[in-house]
Amino acid sequence: MLTVKIFKCNRFQENTFLLYDEYGVCLIVDPGMETAEERDDLVRFIERYALKPVRLINTHCHVDHVMGNRFIFNRYGLLPEIHLDELPMLDSVVDYAPTMGFDYDSSPVPQVFLEDGDEIVVGKYVLKIMLTPGHSPGHVCLYQPEQNFLIGGDVLFRGGIGRTDLPQGNYKDLLYSIETKLLGLPDDCVVYPGHGEDTTIGFERAHNPFLK
Repeated sequence: MLTVKIFKCNRFQENTFLLYDEYGVCLIVDPGMETAEERDDLVRFIERYALKPVRLINTHCHVDHVMGNRFIFNRYGLLPEIHLDELPMLDSVVDYAPTMGFDYDSSPVPQVFLEDGDEIVVGKYVLKIMLTPGHSPGHVCLYQPEQNFLIGGDVLFRGGIGRTDLPQGNYKDLLYSIETKLLGLPDDCVVYPGHGEDTTIGFERAHNPFLK
């Protein structure tokens, strides 16, 4: 069974994820650590449970989701894996992060690019890549079918959806991604978003005002 551990990071309270199996094989998703304390918390958890980080995935490349990429590379030797359409977004962070007051250590350049339908293997478990543009052009989600959960990035929140007023955001694309990809998942699928508390597909189908 995959365990999902969430760390609240940076001033945007971004959800940084560790997904790990019973043998300690570990996937890191969206490391958003801004402070030394946040970095230390993550490292202490990895060491306490003897985890072995094997891959680093960014659902998308806004600053609050990639701030820890360089630290993860320096500590564990992992390069970020993203969709190719996110590369310009990642490149732009180094220019705009200082204007937002972030002390940003630029991310390593990805060498692996994710595609819709790709499979991410963590031990004996598989997460399926779902391309879900709208919040950003190459946003991806990760779905684990046996345990029926989704690492959803900034696409769908409890009672809300991702912003589309940021550069290259597109409201119609976002709704299309939700309707054609996420709403096709089972109602009891647990969604772990990039910010805030988890939810389910069924709850959002019934109550999310943006999906009426």
